[in-house]
Amino acid sequence: MAEDLCKNSGVFGSKIILHKEFVMEKLPTAFCHASTIIKLKSGGLLCCWFGGTHEGEPDVAIYAAKKACGDGLEKNQGVWRKPIKLADGAEANWNPVLFYGKDNTLMLFYKHGQKIAQWQTFIMTSADDGETWSEPQELVAGDSSGGRGPVRNKPIRLTSGRIVAGASTEHGIWQAFADLSDDDGLNWHKSNNIGIKHLSYQAGEKTAHSNIAVSQQSFYGRGVIQPSLWQSADGSVHMLLRSSEGFVHRSNSMDEGKTWCSAYPLSLPNNNSGLDLVRTNNGRLFLVCNPVASNWGQRSPLSLFLSVDDGQSWQKLLDLETEAAEFSYPAIIADGEEIYLTYTWKRQNIACVHFSSNDLD
Repeated sequence: MAEDLCKNSGVFGSKIILHKEFVMEKLPTAFCHASTIIKLKSGGLLCCWFGGTHEGEPDVAIYAAKKACGDGLEKNQGVWRKPIKLADGAEANWNPVLFYGKDNTLMLFYKHGQKIAQWQTFIMTSADDGETWSEPQELVAGDSSGGRGPVRNKPIRLTSGRIVAGASTEHGIWQAFADLSDDDGLNWHKSNNIGIKHLSYQAGEKTAHSNIAVSQQSFYGRGVIQPSLWQSADGSVHMLLRSSEGFVHRSNSMDEGKTWCSAYPLSLPNNNSGLDLVRTNNGRLFLVCNPVASNWGQRSPLSLFLSVDDGQSWQKLLDLETEAAEFSYPAIIADGEEIYLTYTWKRQNIACVHFSSNDLD
């Protein structure tokens, strides 16, 4: 399915033309979830996700599909290739993340392990834009504390060249941190932990009863996880965080990600589901999330927000999905003023949406 949709933006009285399509013609597994997307240096797009019989089961693997569009990308030409399996193992695999090194080496990070609190981060690399891949290796050898490197959302590269990855752990009280690399991803060092002050949690307490199709272990714990990052024009770095407390939270760093303030709530509702944002060249921030103020609340609508003041305020542009089903875990990137985003579509497919931010001018 591919279609063009014209939607009122709700901002500046403008309309946005959305091109929407599915990444897969046929889903190779019982479900799919947690996509990541990247614009390839050679042209086209690459999307990865995880899928299997059920989230958290040992057969859950990392899959990928490529759209080789070439020069016709802006006209939405090209076809998504049939998905291929990239990474498998004796335990569940989760949350793939794509990112380029300085030498145009393509990196794929993902989590491996049955228990989220103890999963490990693995990395694979490709020198030919995802046609062939290295064997997976652990990102930080011997780590078993919940996973290093990016936990779900893409890292960012600061103007200094440092890579900052949004990371988090889920040990009762959920906490985030930034994982930093100054040698293009070879070695990593952690920032301080980022949490909500005075938050309490009783060990073994189930915080929600929900029909969301996640691993049951996810319903235990409380706090902030899965940061999405941007750098401001003045060099400061910021993150928005998924939270269990009904609202998106934020933290800021004035020293390139080394230290961060405690997480504090914004007025944006959050249902304890993934969010992602991107900063365009002109400083606009585009955020995709489920604006539902309920812990483990419904994962619809899925909405697009805009900030023109570096994240101080947010305005809803439009709803991408409003049906009573699961539309979740968005990933969003910018290529100049062109915006690409993917998200879980009812756990039956990955939807890919493309639009131009110039429509708002």
